[in-house]
Amino acid sequence: MPIREIRGLKTSPSLHPMKVIQILPELNAGGVERGTLEVGKYLVDQGHESLVISYGGRLVIQLESEGSRHISLPVHKKRLSSLKQVKVLRRLFEEERPDVIHLRSRLPAWLAWLAWRKMDPLTRPRLVTTVHGFNSVNRYSKIMTCGERVICVSNSVKAYICDNYPDVPIEKIILIHRGIDPCEYHPKFKPSSEWQGNWYAKHPETKAKKLLTLPGRITRLKGHTDFLQVVAALKDHGVHGIIAGGADPKKQDYLDEVKAKVTELGLDAHITFTGHRSDLKEILSISSIVFSLTQQPESFGRTTLEALSLSIPVIGYQHGGVGEILNELFPEGKVEMGDTKSIIRLINQWAASDLAPTPSKETPFTLQSMLESTLQAYM
Repeated sequence: MPIREIRGLKTSPSLHPMKVIQILPELNAGGVERGTLEVGKYLVDQGHESLVISYGGRLVIQLESEGSRHISLPVHKKRLSSLKQVKVLRRLFEEERPDVIHLRSRLPAWLAWLAWRKMDPLTRPRLVTTVHGFNSVNRYSKIMTCGERVICVSNSVKAYICDNYPDVPIEKIILIHRGIDPCEYHPKFKPSSEWQGNWYAKHPETKAKKLLTLPGRITRLKGHTDFLQVVAALKDHGVHGIIAGGADPKKQDYLDEVKAKVTELGLDAHITFTGHRSDLKEILSISSIVFSLTQQPESFGRTTLEALSLSIPVIGYQHGGVGEILNELFPEGKVEMGDTKSIIRLINQWAASDLAPTPSKETPFTLQSMLESTLQAYM
């Protein structure tokens, strides 16, 4: 008997394999994309069927190699012609007969919800949404609360939903923090000698320097200007700044703006742009300090958690999910938003003692917990 016919029961995944469809705009890079792959792999490993719908991207190869199927549809652009995908999705849902549809982004969520709502309520799939960020508060964004279960990735996101959409029943809101694998991110991790050789051959300017790293995609919200001010104040003290992340072609103008600021501050010899990298863990692990300087609260702050789990100090603005993580694991790194003077003072204090505080607390934010809780939300 398909699980959709016995939804009132929390049955064993091994007795009733599920088919789950996750929908998001594209599969290139980012926390939403990574979470989609992690859930897809876990479903397959647990004997379920995983299918992902997106416009495609560089991560499709990994997704499929880990056992998920991918269907490419243009569900990524805000334009009237995207409404044509509603019929396509309804037909696909009827053919695939999934047990769960998991919506992860606003535009695909609208298209999938319009397709789903016309299906027979007695047999249609369970609908789950994840609110990954603090989107503008309006009817368009409210679609992310339309799920029969609404997953929040942090307490900050849960509070955002409760404050801004008070008509959403509290009993359908589920808090599931994102997480990392402590077997992969742990204090004893060291990059291989081969990796280090390749890194220093390509970036000799970083050798024998205290590396200050700002990870994340090149967008204005990441706080690159604040980061550059910090590096500029410390450039004569043996530090080197690493901006670890790529720029979407649509963000090229902003990247050019950041590079112009580097030159203006006399930092051309003190800043390295890595572009998109698949080895961020290694880069974090050789850093002296990692930064989270987002100009608006982040919903979670995964790279903050990754760095702390590698026992690398993090200095971050104490808002949103990053503030939650720092409060739990490394309160020494908390700074008020925009207070670069306090950041510089903090780094100088750590340098003066020649011993920056070391994150050592075991993280409660684990990948296994996230995956198990997500599977429960599907049932």
